[in-house]
Amino acid sequence: MHSRDSRRLVLQRLASLLAVPLFAPACSRSPSPEGDGRSSGPSPSPSSAPSPSPQGSAPAAPAQGAPTAKVKLALNWVPEPEFGGFYAARESGAFTKEGLEVEILGGGAGVPVVQMVAGGQVDFGLSGADEVLTARARGADVLPLFAVFQTSPQAIMTHESRGAKGIADILASGGTLAIEPGLPYAAYLKKKYGFNKVKVVPYDGGVARFVADKGFSQQCFITAEPIAAKRKGSDPAAFLVASEGFNPYVVVVITRAALWKENPERVRAFVRATREGWRTYLHDPTRANEVMAKLNTAMDAETFVAAAEAQRSLIETPETKEKGLGVMTRERWETLAKQLVDLGVLEKMPPIDDLLAAAL
Repeated sequence: MHSRDSRRLVLQRLASLLAVPLFAPACSRSPSPEGDGRSSGPSPSPSSAPSPSPQGSAPAAPAQGAPTAKVKLALNWVPEPEFGGFYAARESGAFTKEGLEVEILGGGAGVPVVQMVAGGQVDFGLSGADEVLTARARGADVLPLFAVFQTSPQAIMTHESRGAKGIADILASGGTLAIEPGLPYAAYLKKKYGFNKVKVVPYDGGVARFVADKGFSQQCFITAEPIAAKRKGSDPAAFLVASEGFNPYVVVVITRAALWKENPERVRAFVRATREGWRTYLHDPTRANEVMAKLNTAMDAETFVAAAEAQRSLIETPETKEKGLGVMTRERWETLAKQLVDLGVLEKMPPIDDLLAAAL
C-alpha cells in the first residue's frame, strides 16, 4: 500500500510542477531513470549486466594508481537542489578521491528505487524513511546509510491573510483543504486534529486554485509550491508537518544489505564522499546548480537558488553541526516506526538495530 502511496506523491509533485512553469523541472520526469548527462545509458558495474557504451564526457578519473569502482546512484526525482550534494561530490572530486566513479541516474514517476537497490540494479538509491520501513516489512533487504533532510519538507500551505499560526489553526478555521488522505503524514494529521471542519478535496498538484481562492489550503513541499505561489503574486504561508511530530528523514541514501556485507569499505567511501559533497553544496551550490540546470533545463537559475536556500535549514541543523551531515539516530527511526504502526501502515515494530546495521 505504501509503495503506491509513495509513487502517488511523486506524481503529485510532478503535476504540481507541471502546472507552474517556474517548477517545470518535474516536467522532465519520465517513467524510467534518465542518464545524468555524463552517459546516455548505465555504465557497467559489479551489480548489473553490461550495457551500451556511455556517450558524452565521463566522470573525472581517480588519482593515478588508485583503484576505481564504478557504482550507480538512483535518484527518486529529477536533478534539483534536493540532490545538490551528490552532484557536488562528483564535480568537486569527492567521489574520485574515494576511488569511486559514480553514475547518477535521474528519477521519474513510478521508478521503484527501493526495488532497484534491493535487486542489485543500482548500488545506492534515495528514498524516504517511511518507505524504507515499509519496504523492509515487505522483505526488501535494504539499509539506510545517510539522511540528507533532517527535517521533512512536507508542509501545509495556506494564505498568510488568514492569520493561521500553525496547521491546527488551518484545520480549525474551515475552508478547503487539498490533500491526499492516503499518505502517512495526512493520516497522521487527520488522526491528531480531525478534518471535520474543513472541506477535503483531492490534491490536483497545481497552485492555480490556491492563488485564486483565499479560503484554499493545500499540501506542499516547503521548498517548492510556496515559492511558485509567491512568484504568481499570492501570499503563501507554509507550516511544516514535522512541527506537529511526524518527521521522517527524507532523501535517505540506501544500499542493499548484501553490498554492505560484501564490501563495507565501498559503502563507507560513498558515505564519506556524500558528506563532503553536501558540505561543498551548502557552502556554495553554484557549480552543482549549473550542472543540474543543464540536465533540468525547465528549471530557471533563480529557482535553483531559491530552492537551495529554502532547504538549507532542513539539512543543516544543530544536530548535524555536532554529529555531522546525514546523521541518523535510533530514536528517530524508532519513533517513526511506532507512528507507522499506530497509523496501520506497519503491522508491527521492526527490529531497529537490524535496520541500522550499516548506519555510519
